[in-house]
Amino acid sequence: MKILTASYVLTMNAQNECIKNGAILIEGDQIKAVGTLAQLTQCYPEVLIEDYPQKILMPGLINTHCHSGLLRGTAEGLPVWDWLQQYIDPMHRVLTPEDAKIASYLCYAEALLSGTTTIVDMWRYMDGSAEAAQALGIRAVLVPYVAEHPDHNYFETLKSNEALINRWHQQANGRIQVWVGLEHLFYAEASALSLIEKLCQDYQTGFHTHSNESQFDVQENLRRSGIRPIESLQKLGLLDLPKTLLAHCVWTDANEIQILRRHAVGVAHNPISNMKLASGAAPVVEMLRQGVAVGLGTDGEKENNNLDLFEEMKTASLLAKFSSLDAAALDAWSVCQMATITGAKALGMQDEIGSLEVGKQADLIAVKLDTPRMTPLIDHRKLFNLHTNLVHAVQGQDVVMTMVAGQTVVKNGRLINADLQALIDQVNQAAPRLFERRDQWFAKQGQTVNELQREEF
Repeated sequence: MKILTASYVLTMNAQNECIKNGAILIEGDQIKAVGTLAQLTQCYPEVLIEDYPQKILMPGLINTHCHSGLLRGTAEGLPVWDWLQQYIDPMHRVLTPEDAKIASYLCYAEALLSGTTTIVDMWRYMDGSAEAAQALGIRAVLVPYVAEHPDHNYFETLKSNEALINRWHQQANGRIQVWVGLEHLFYAEASALSLIEKLCQDYQTGFHTHSNESQFDVQENLRRSGIRPIESLQKLGLLDLPKTLLAHCVWTDANEIQILRRHAVGVAHNPISNMKLASGAAPVVEMLRQGVAVGLGTDGEKENNNLDLFEEMKTASLLAKFSSLDAAALDAWSVCQMATITGAKALGMQDEIGSLEVGKQADLIAVKLDTPRMTPLIDHRKLFNLHTNLVHAVQGQDVVMTMVAGQTVVKNGRLINADLQALIDQVNQAAPRLFERRDQWFAKQGQTVNELQREEF
């Protein structure tokens, strides 16, 4: 049992309560009490105190959509479907399990160092990802990149997805979950889609896929089926699972938003990725107004190009204001909620994580206050600016401590459970070999990466 105390504790409870000279009592992996330091020391005078002066303690951030990877800075300048054809799918053809594992190690390390305690990762060969999550201490929802289509036979399959569920679901004391994944509806034949529903129901686990990411996505779905993507998912029964989380949802119409609300579907909003790939601006404000649980995602290292959710928070707010020409759109409290408790709701995990409340998991971070970015810091009611500074000023490098399930995994800004430089070195050694194999694959097709044209689905 221990007490953590700081200049402020931002609980992100229903009242967005911020406690000056706050403290949190932690026993094992759970939060046992939250209040002022004076209150907790009076009740628990013998408990060891960890002091974080000039810091704020707040819930760990929740990254609702990410892809581990090794392509950072090498997949640039194309819209999403061209980008997939020219850079991403060829990489999947030559990826090895060892590549996949070291990519997850580095991505999870980056996430923890910048304040993310829960990550939803859609990736390949995810035994290595599970190993990384177990070793580094992050809370992870692992979602294999599944395709069930002869034209995309270089991804995971529902069979390998089920095997991963059997090996890793609810392992590491429940920190690791395995959901059923699908790269995209276009990557599966109709016969496979019913198997997704059965797997989710049999194992009582979630389902995650990309949807409505681009205009092409919607137009192609209309051409194939006569209805829009989310309408297709509804018709297929993929919105009535124990939990469904859809990434992007940029090009959703009013009816699709109503479908999301009725089926309690979570949405992962990825503003930086959507801007970089010129996909568009998702109607996040309207989704939230309708009661859809919208969390934040970084997307992958190749389409972002970092995993800093604080940067994502600022971008989400600015993109909403810019696209609507409304400076009041997506206020700071709403964005803080998206990164914490609303993100937890999008995953169906709001009873476990997302706020600092009694009975929840001790997933929390300490953020520096004594920086130019956080100055001035005003805690008077009328001018209170802590939340706006968190959204618009803080960067991931301001995180000095990260705790997951009561275990400190980042201390004084340093990763505890692995040598960060060794992880960086491994990726720097592996990436050129991956690119070489990809070039060899292109050569066999009589193409280069710059000559490959989009194949119509």
